[in-house]
Amino acid sequence: MRMAALLYRHPLAMAFLAATAALVAAPLVNLVLIALRGDPELWPHLAAHVIPAAAINTGLLLAGVAAVSMAAGVGTAWIVTAYDFPSRGLMLWLLPLPLAFPTYIVAYVYADLLGAFGPVQSGLRALFGWGSAADHWFPNIRSLGGAVLIMGCVLYPYVYLAARAMFQTQSAALIETARGFGASPWRLAFDIALPMARPAIAAGVALALLEALNDIGASEYLGVQTLTLSIFNTWLNRSSLPGAAQIACVMLLAVAALIALERYGRRRQGFTGLDTRHGRARRIALTGLGFVIPLLHLSREVIARGLMIGFDPALLRHASSTVLLAGCATVLIVAIGFGAAFALRLVHRPAAAVCVFIAGLGYTVPGTVLALGLLTPLVALDEAINALTERVADIHVGLLLAGSSAAIVCAYVVRFLAISTGFAQAGFARISTDMDDAARSFGSRPADLLWAIHLPLLRPALWGAALLVFVDCLKELPATLLLRPLNVETLATYVYQFAARGNFEEGSLAALLIVLVGIVPVIWMARHAEGVTPGHPSPSGISLAPASGA
Repeated sequence: MRMAALLYRHPLAMAFLAATAALVAAPLVNLVLIALRGDPELWPHLAAHVIPAAAINTGLLLAGVAAVSMAAGVGTAWIVTAYDFPSRGLMLWLLPLPLAFPTYIVAYVYADLLGAFGPVQSGLRALFGWGSAADHWFPNIRSLGGAVLIMGCVLYPYVYLAARAMFQTQSAALIETARGFGASPWRLAFDIALPMARPAIAAGVALALLEALNDIGASEYLGVQTLTLSIFNTWLNRSSLPGAAQIACVMLLAVAALIALERYGRRRQGFTGLDTRHGRARRIALTGLGFVIPLLHLSREVIARGLMIGFDPALLRHASSTVLLAGCATVLIVAIGFGAAFALRLVHRPAAAVCVFIAGLGYTVPGTVLALGLLTPLVALDEAINALTERVADIHVGLLLAGSSAAIVCAYVVRFLAISTGFAQAGFARISTDMDDAARSFGSRPADLLWAIHLPLLRPALWGAALLVFVDCLKELPATLLLRPLNVETLATYVYQFAARGNFEEGSLAALLIVLVGIVPVIWMARHAEGVTPGHPSPSGISLAPASGA
């Protein structure tokens, strides 16, 4: 019997997909309900005095980050793919390096280095003998322009990895033919390579902008009042949950615009060459050591301030909490994501594809918005658990989810599930259904297929998803900051507290730990990006396009 005849007989798989979609949809629906239940007199104040300025700042920030990340990402991806030059091997490792750095840590470092009392300005004043402000002028790093430059330079690897994967799969025969007719390198890039890579570039830019939209630490430290920061301040500083929800609903419009942008870039996609050879030029000069600076600066601060000698014992507790939370979330995310992809392979209905698409929307929702929407569902679950325990054992267990670290894990699962499903679908797409048909003809059940055939073949995708998810959980600040219990700190919130008090240097050791752990998946991506071939998933593993089933 053909497998197609059996695909519709898996009600448990469809139920799993529906539950996964509901997990992501619940906080978004709740967010809208909170906004609608808010004080009607509050909205006019927000619409007149808070949202316009924040929306303008957010729009300018996103536009600037898009320009910087696209210029840096696409340019470097084309050069290292199309040409040979002496430092090319080094560049392949250095160019993705900024992914290891959270934007807020890079903002803290460069604000310290380039500030009025930092080593750069102090050194220039001493070198040229400038004694007063009238003798010199320095651009203010704590500004919208500074935020654009820093975020763009941190987030461009999303564009770089996506564009490079596409450039590597383009037909060398087409490029070589154009060279034979005298096409210049400029014409090769702009008339052939870039139009064919447009879908990947659009996806990479959209991912970079979503990360910029999610940021709190860098925006706050650099003095840029964004919509995300307005949600944070309205909720915590002004104690207005409905007001924060109303701003969050406005922010979702920006998220929808980014998804629409990515879809527009992917329109009429589906053409790439099958020859992965790339053209080479005689010489190109590149430099890419800029993000060694934050690593060296953090190391210097750790040594200069004696943070290893005067070690704070609480940092070990915070580090263990960070690893435990990120580890638990990673196991759940990988299990749910690969389970959803396997269920989609079994069911293969349009409704199933819609469920997987909804499950992937969590990555498009900023952490502040997600934290806001999760509160009521978590409290409702706690109330249901308490009602059950009181009826069965006459015990009131309190807030098991909303009042504990479980809330942070839930936020991580919802936000980063798209990474796992992206890797899983790319992995399943490379496994022929003929293998499934053969196993089913010998009486194998779906569980046997998964354990005996699929999981061994999916091992690289599993490891890739787990690495990226773990590090993203490790770096996540907004959701952690808003949902953590009073007695729980992670490395990200530990660093943020020092920065909020204007004493970031004292948190350098924690920041250095985050960066060192983040380098691991970056090395993995750099290693695998060089071997991307047609049919292989992109190292980023994430796409904003609707899932279509394997």
